[in-house]
Amino acid sequence: MALDFLAGCAGGVAGVLVGHPFDTVKVRLQVQSMEKPQYRGTLHCFKSIIKQESVLGLYKGLGSPLMGLTFINALVFGVQGNTLRALGHDSPLNQFLAGAAAGAIQCVICCPMELAKTRLQLQDAGPARTYKGSLDCLVQIYGHEGLRGVNRGMVSTLLRETPSFGVYFLTYDALTRALGCEPGDRLLVPKLLLAGGTSGIMSWLSTYPVDVVKSRLQADGLRGAPRYCGILDCVRQSYRAEGWRVFTRGLASTLLRAFPVNAATFATVTVVLTYARREEAGPEGEAVPAASAAPAGPALAQPSSL
Repeated sequence: MALDFLAGCAGGVAGVLVGHPFDTVKVRLQVQSMEKPQYRGTLHCFKSIIKQESVLGLYKGLGSPLMGLTFINALVFGVQGNTLRALGHDSPLNQFLAGAAAGAIQCVICCPMELAKTRLQLQDAGPARTYKGSLDCLVQIYGHEGLRGVNRGMVSTLLRETPSFGVYFLTYDALTRALGCEPGDRLLVPKLLLAGGTSGIMSWLSTYPVDVVKSRLQADGLRGAPRYCGILDCVRQSYRAEGWRVFTRGLASTLLRAFPVNAATFATVTVVLTYARREEAGPEGEAVPAASAAPAGPALAQPSSL
């Protein structure tokens, strides 16, 4: 369990470093005004951020997901594994339920973390910036709005994460079985990367419109007066102003991010587990399969039935 946790943390860090620039682009596209759009699309957004704010602009808000990573991994690993054991047997339904339970529980940390990340990604560069970092952002929000402000977007986060994690674990389990992932398979790592990347894409597709709503609610009031009274009001106003396409805004950068994030995660997890378990095996060199790693959350590795 300790090795799985360590490997998951390392894989999660790798996934965050690879995927954060795409996430920054996604958030900016999701919340920009259609009346005066700042960006024409994913590529233009990338170029604009680099030109105006340097490459570091793509990594705004990075501290927040890294700061919450250890706690999220602990929750997801523990809840998913224990839920699956408590359900008694491994089945597609139980994979979905265990993943959904893990997704729901980790929202306690995920929601404030993403709130800080979103605010940092959207703030102006230079002396005009409001927040010095993730912790300062949360402290300021708490000072002005209290605990309710820190947990802004919690319901929409729950609506996104619960089914998303279920779809992720279910897809990953189905793909690893279909691909015949077995310890000792010389193509095990490519198969795990393919299964993880595809599962990440499927999990995002399953709840992406909810993610747009969550981003808008968490960014609401950052520039000007608040516009939305809640989830339904945000959906209604967004649809009325921009049509159904508003709920797919930023989808391209999200899907572009999903596969490499999972690829980085699984490659790191596999290396860490293989090395650590080889050390554990001792001089006799017993082979300990590294295939017990599976995905956790939008971009983290998890134990599965493999």
